[in-house]
Amino acid sequence: MKLKYNIYEHLGNISESNNGWTKELNYISWNEREPVYDIRTWSADHTEYGKGVTITSGEMKKLQELIKDKVVF
Repeated sequence: MKLKYNIYEHLGNISESNNGWTKELNYISWNEREPVYDIRTWSADHTEYGKGVTITSGEMKKLQELIKDKVVF
């Protein structure tokens, strides 16, 4: 069963696979719930999507704190 979704803001592409799908960070609402930050893969036309992870605003703030001074390796 497909979920109903509304992408409020596309924040950026993280990567693109050979099949044309992109891993994206979006601010999105699923099934008319409160919007969340969302990282998952999407087809080019956004009609299909893969498994992903949702992050609340509070969790996103904590994530920012955790990585702001970290060196990516």
